[in-house]
Amino acid sequence: MVKRVLVVGLGNMGMSHALAYTRIPGFEVVGVCERHIADRKLPEALAAAEKFANYEEGLAKLRPDVVSINTLPDTHAEFAIKAMEAGADVFVEKPLADNVANAEKVVATARRTGRKLVVGYILRQHPTWEWHKRLMDTFPPIVDCGVHYVDVMCQMTKAKPIRVHAIGARLTEEVPVNNYGMLQVVFDDGSVGWYEAGWGPMMSETAFFVKDVIGPKGCVSIVMAETAGKVKSDDINAHTKTNQILRHYTDMSRPDERIDMSDEPDHDALCEREQRYLLKAIEEDLDLGDHMDDAVKSLKIVVAADESIHKGQVVDL
Repeated sequence: MVKRVLVVGLGNMGMSHALAYTRIPGFEVVGVCERHIADRKLPEALAAAEKFANYEEGLAKLRPDVVSINTLPDTHAEFAIKAMEAGADVFVEKPLADNVANAEKVVATARRTGRKLVVGYILRQHPTWEWHKRLMDTFPPIVDCGVHYVDVMCQMTKAKPIRVHAIGARLTEEVPVNNYGMLQVVFDDGSVGWYEAGWGPMMSETAFFVKDVIGPKGCVSIVMAETAGKVKSDDINAHTKTNQILRHYTDMSRPDERIDMSDEPDHDALCEREQRYLLKAIEEDLDLGDHMDDAVKSLKIVVAADESIHKGQVVDL
């Protein structure tokens, strides 16, 4: 049976997800919602969708099978809980919520209602510094993008995070939060994850992109080998493009391994993969328990990192 979808939020990510649904048999976009929907010119693929400026109105009128939430993070928990209480399965962009307590409430609601909850863990691609500034009204980059890379660290190590230390800086008066940050996560197997990021045209062209995991078996780094020295910190693709994965083996038994990612899926293809995973989860009744718990765990780590910056000390997890 085709799943009727209400898409909430039509920014960069929301529009990509909305169009992804139109390319997947099994989904039909029956509604789209954003505050200024009256001023929005929609692509032909979404022309038949009913338009709403108010989320609750769209949810009540359409009674959709799926709600796709692509709004700013401070609305994620409220919108997701309302959707699941109304009987809909949910896709929500990361981070799952604006704080850990709300993230746990969302997961608890999914478990209680039996609805499927998929969290969008691909890197955001925002077209301008102006959009970055708007996003930083809610979260600094160490939280918004950091939650994605910390999630990858946890998957790689399969170990328990035990403490986090972070520092940060606000390089411009244009935003209310630190637009630069770096964190180290220590895991109970001895592994250490390092994440460093900065947004904006005033950012260092060296420090804006550092993503490493170092552990007992070796090191893995995401590197920009082909474009080193050519990309800029306010280039969104520089934050989202993997380029190459460099692996170093601790015992030196093998030479360094470079995994070429030049054929990795582009942004729209990744969005489509996420929605195909959601459809598979619904149709095959997949157990999303680990997926949901991982979303909460990674949020805990980056929120603790932000706390560490403000307190100036290590935070135990």
